[in-house]
Amino acid sequence: MSASGRILEAFRRNLRPIRLLGASGQLGYGIPANAFRAGLDRGPDLIGCDMGSIDIGPTYLGKGEMATSPEATRRDLRRVLHAARDLDVPLVIGTAGSAGAAPHLEATLHMLREIGRTDGRHFRMATIPADIPRPYLLDAVRSGHVSSFDGMPALTELEVSEAAHIVGQMGIGPFRKALARDVDVVVAGRACDTAIFASLPAMLGFPIGLAMHMAKIIECGSLCCVPGGRDPILAELDQYGFVLESMNPDRRATPTSVAAHSLYEQSDPFAMQEPDGTLDLTHAHYEAVDDRRTRVSGALWRDTTSPTIKLEGARKIGERAVLLCGCADPRFIARCKDLLPKVADVVRDLVCDEQPMDYTLRFRVYGIDGVRMVVPDHEPLPGEVFIMGECIAPTRERASEVVRTCKQFLLHYGYPGRLSTAGNVAFPFTPPEVSLGPAYHFNVYHLLQVQDPDRLFPIKIETV
Repeated sequence: MSASGRILEAFRRNLRPIRLLGASGQLGYGIPANAFRAGLDRGPDLIGCDMGSIDIGPTYLGKGEMATSPEATRRDLRRVLHAARDLDVPLVIGTAGSAGAAPHLEATLHMLREIGRTDGRHFRMATIPADIPRPYLLDAVRSGHVSSFDGMPALTELEVSEAAHIVGQMGIGPFRKALARDVDVVVAGRACDTAIFASLPAMLGFPIGLAMHMAKIIECGSLCCVPGGRDPILAELDQYGFVLESMNPDRRATPTSVAAHSLYEQSDPFAMQEPDGTLDLTHAHYEAVDDRRTRVSGALWRDTTSPTIKLEGARKIGERAVLLCGCADPRFIARCKDLLPKVADVVRDLVCDEQPMDYTLRFRVYGIDGVRMVVPDHEPLPGEVFIMGECIAPTRERASEVVRTCKQFLLHYGYPGRLSTAGNVAFPFTPPEVSLGPAYHFNVYHLLQVQDPDRLFPIKIETV
């Protein structure tokens, strides 16, 4: 019998509190060894790991590449796989390979198979792809079953065709079906973070509201603690609530810090939308067990009558090159908002002399407007600023041409009151122009209305 079958059978004979170890908030950036060992010593019934997010932007989804280094990712996978097999408990991984599309999932599976062969580990593995078939999605667009949210325009057939990869964010259903297949390891493509940890407790009859609330918190590791960090965290769930404890003794899960993290990435403090329903936190209660642990109760679950799957897709929009420089001239800094557009006009006149304007060029001035969407009026000027000019053009060569031309004329652009003719800006290194390769944007970020969301996520079983 494999790990999930053993756990399911054991709990059905004797239902007790279940312990779940959140090993990593994003696998591939390292797992603190001492905290992980402390978690294993507590005898968890499941080890879960989230591997990805849209926080990393659209490029990794579009290119089909991992955001983490292969070496670090392989090391983390080896650590959690060995631990799960030694304890004979399920290992559950969601959003494989950073973005959860087919190439990310396959790269993760390749590493796990390689580790199994190299280290002599044998396991039964379920994989759950998350890619949405284009013909199916095109039919859904035509029939009006795709809706917009977060200010996105209506999805068109062209955008579906142009996206490099399109994934759907699966809920707990596919995970439950995979765990029911008597497996040791579950590796899923793009998935809701909560599904990684809530699926097994839901199968065992624990209240889904509590399981989902717990999962929402522990998928980020010890980020809910004071001070926040990425160390593994242990949750112990029973029929009435759950207790959270960081496996790093220097981190404390307090009622305030845990309650604050319950709002993480949520626009509504009381309702969290999932593919399968809504998590209602209106009556959630947070109580200190001791100085390092908090007990949480009160979350409720409402099943949806209209299932939806969040779609994510990325389309290539060109090639990106950037210019990196800084300035400490107070006269230039005071006038840069007016000067930079004039430099852009000079560049346009030079590089578009014999061809149309086929690129975008924009500047971010760190220290003034590089980070914030809205800058306060009358804010004192900084003593120095960092300037990044970004060009997106049809080709790498065209983007490079634009930023190299920009470099020269930004450096020597004359303006009234300028004292230094040697140059307006300083370069941290040469060359200050950097080609970054293909640029992508999220062109699919919509909701797909479905009757049976689990049908979109077929399960494959293999033995390693």
